[in-house]
Amino acid sequence: MNYQTHILGYPRIGAQRELKWALEKFWRGEIDASQLEQQGRELRKTHWREQADAGLDFVSVGDFSFYDQVLDTACQFGIVPARYGVNSANLSLTEYFTLARGNQQHAPLALTKWLDTNYHYLVPELADDCEFKLNTNRLLAEIKEALNEGHCVKPVILGPVTLLSLCQLEGKSTTTPLSRLNELLPIYVELLENIQRLGVSWVQIDEPIFCTDLAPDQQLALSRAYENLSGVEGINILLATYFGEVRNHLNLLLTLPVAGIHIDASQCDEDAIRAAKYLGSQKVLSLGIVDGRNVWLNDLQVSHQLVEKIRHHVDDSQIWLASSCSLQYVPHTVANESNLEPQLRSWLSFARQKLDEIVQLAQPLESLLPAIEANQLVLAEKLLTAGVIDSAVRERLAEELPNIDRNRTSYQQRKHKQQAALQLPLLPSTTIGSFPQTKEIRKARAQYLSGQISAADYQQFLQAETRECIHKQEEAGIDVLVHGEFERNDMVEYFASQLAGFASTSAGWVQSYGSRCTKPPLIWGDVSRLQSMTLDWVKFAQSITNKPVKGMLTGTTTILQWSFLRNDIPRRHVSQQIALALRDEVLELEANGVQIIQVDEAALREGLPLRNDKQADYLDESVDSFLITTSGVREETQIHTHMCYSQFNAIYESIIALDADVISIEATRNQMKLLDVFSQSAYPNQIGPGVWDIHSPRVPSVAEIKSLIKKALYYIPAEQLWINPDCGLKTRGWLETEASMKNLVSACREIRAELCESAITH
Repeated sequence: MNYQTHILGYPRIGAQRELKWALEKFWRGEIDASQLEQQGRELRKTHWREQADAGLDFVSVGDFSFYDQVLDTACQFGIVPARYGVNSANLSLTEYFTLARGNQQHAPLALTKWLDTNYHYLVPELADDCEFKLNTNRLLAEIKEALNEGHCVKPVILGPVTLLSLCQLEGKSTTTPLSRLNELLPIYVELLENIQRLGVSWVQIDEPIFCTDLAPDQQLALSRAYENLSGVEGINILLATYFGEVRNHLNLLLTLPVAGIHIDASQCDEDAIRAAKYLGSQKVLSLGIVDGRNVWLNDLQVSHQLVEKIRHHVDDSQIWLASSCSLQYVPHTVANESNLEPQLRSWLSFARQKLDEIVQLAQPLESLLPAIEANQLVLAEKLLTAGVIDSAVRERLAEELPNIDRNRTSYQQRKHKQQAALQLPLLPSTTIGSFPQTKEIRKARAQYLSGQISAADYQQFLQAETRECIHKQEEAGIDVLVHGEFERNDMVEYFASQLAGFASTSAGWVQSYGSRCTKPPLIWGDVSRLQSMTLDWVKFAQSITNKPVKGMLTGTTTILQWSFLRNDIPRRHVSQQIALALRDEVLELEANGVQIIQVDEAALREGLPLRNDKQADYLDESVDSFLITTSGVREETQIHTHMCYSQFNAIYESIIALDADVISIEATRNQMKLLDVFSQSAYPNQIGPGVWDIHSPRVPSVAEIKSLIKKALYYIPAEQLWINPDCGLKTRGWLETEASMKNLVSACREIRAELCESAITH
């Protein structure tokens, strides 16, 4: 046995979120570019050392980014819109962050979800006159850093076909991004030649698009691309696929003239076995045998058995063992989780532990056996742990689910009763839910959790923050208010802390985009509601205003997508358990006089399977869970939902099936283009497309917001349109929030006046 070991990428934010803190200091002007670069070097050095110390044969280089790897790749090849007025060959960090975050003069690039993950990438814009040119300064410098540390280096590059498939065309171009492939390939060749001159022989090129339903032009592009790239002398290409099954594209993958292929064996071991069977004797097969997207202990016995099956078809020297995908989607290390129950902690494997699992699986069987025995004991004990199976939860599901009527009365009938109850103006304004989580709020939460202040003092502090938030919304003129969610550290973790079957980590941070990190909860057992979760805060907020205050919940699918899901029962069973718990909460809110209840499904589109034939089951499960949660309310109760950056075409019918009275969506960075599908099919209910990009610190002007509202009115009748930001305001500051909120209301009022004047004139 002589298996080579590696990973496809490593978390970049640092075990203590060092990158996050450094980025935010740089943006505040507290450190300069050289200090930020130094922090980057220190993190890379630490991460390479962790990989080498674990025993990996290669360390991955090029997986680090100060914001986003897709943006880095676009800049590396000169794909930078001319409107920013920057030179991509000599891009400063300030200019780089302008592309990512915008400033008062420039809106940022569009932001959307990376395939079916909760990671966001910046969408490259490709203009007809864009001239591809190579800027290798950063990547080559990082390769040299790793070589100087004595590491065996494997650079990681996003492949040309996936890159172009992610691009959107700038302006009114009539071409397609893939039509530019022949111009881009020589630049990739030049990059590989530069890497080869540094003495590096293996390069990982990522083409995750292989795990989607490839169009014919994409298949041709992949063939053409790797016929060109494989001709670089001295470079061995490891073509990496991940996030699912290769399936019918396996023949194409095997026929490409590359030195090796990587298969996501954690998602489909059949792909790996078929690949081994037809691989031939000259190529490497990298097995993504350790799941890079979940946090549970690898079943070493199952993984070892798969490797043994592969050995029937290829020589040991052709087998590499790896993570299924980059490890950036899991937290850094279990070692920092001192507050978890020891038993639960023993079930976990974060990025650092996954390195050990990969190296263990590369050992000869006699060395591996003790680890397998210990591993199997832990997995067996897990199944017997109280709470993993809760008979009361399962009996309730079996009894109640078949009897829940998922159908509400018609929307038209509900609409009139809701308007009579709420008396809202034309183009009602609202916000999505959260308001700025200031340093003072975070400090008070930390003091409460550490016992430095009492529960009563903390409650009093949060009530004061909520009262001020209501006052500021009223002062701005917002029509439908929210309480601000100051008691919540996270829109998923807050609910997880009050549901049986969940656990929260203390340091399990994962990058969402830039400096934004999330801490996904762990779903380890059967789920039920332990107590009322939201009622007290919405009741308090409603007691200090005459305007309606929304009850705020996170929906089932979003909780599932933004948690680490248990892997021992079907996902649908977990979905039903959560939906029933949330139904209890919704009915309690309504019984206590809450007239508007928002059930956020921010991640519904994100979780859509990459393969078309798996999408119907997923959408059916998602819609059913939403209806379980919301269908029990009266006609007068208005149900809202919210969805994050998405392409809605594939889920439009499911959005209608949710039957929410009002849906709000992120639309600013796409200039309302997302509304096209809602217009074409005459969306029947009400919709609030975002008119204020909350992912950027800039304050949109009244004119900008009016322009977006007018674009929205092109697609949506005024009677169905709501005015709101793109998303929650948790990460923004109060100064920009208040200014933006007032501009939003001013724009809304001016448009209302124009509509009224137009109606009178006509």
